[in-house]
Parts: sequence; C-alpha cells; structure tokens
Amino acid sequence: MKTSHDVIKNMIRTEKGSNLLVFNKYLFNVDVNSNKIEIKKAVEDIYKVKVDSVRIMNMKGKKKRVRYQQGMTSAWKKAIVTLKPESRIEVT
Repeated sequence: MKTSHDVIKNMIRTEKGSNLLVFNKYLFNVDVNSNKIEIKKAVEDIYKVKVDSVRIMNMKGKKKRVRYQQGMTSAWKKAIVTLKPESRIEVT
C-alpha cells in the first residue's frame, strides 16, 4: 500500500509552474506507477485542499553525454493538479 508521500515526491517550482498559479493549478513530480485517483487522494490528504481535476504526463529521459560516455536521465511523471476555486496551497 502506497502512502500519500510515496505518491507525491515533490512540488515543481518553475517559471512555467508559477504562471499556472493564476489559474489555481499546481505541478507535482509523482510516482511513475501512480494514477489520477491516487494523485488526487494524496494531494487532498497532504495539503488539506479540494482537487477539481488531475492531468498527468510521462516525461521521457533525455540523452546526456559526459566526455566519451553516453547515458540517459531517468524518466518521470508530472501531474498538473487543478484545485477548486475556494482552495489554495501556500507556496513559499
């Protein structure tokens, strides 16, 4: 059984993410094996807010090279969580 903190790894704070705060949307790095229902329950449990919708994206790893060796960054999953109008998460 996954706990809420196993599903939500961290909140993503980027320039694009801060532009979405106007629309009451927040970005999260989530577990690769989690689904929309688990993400919704985890956000509501951790932040004590009401979630309106969840959208998820699978982000592919990128090719990186260090000198003569090639490698890949790991793949991850991003979630865009829209909150109900009366809910807010305090981002500091």
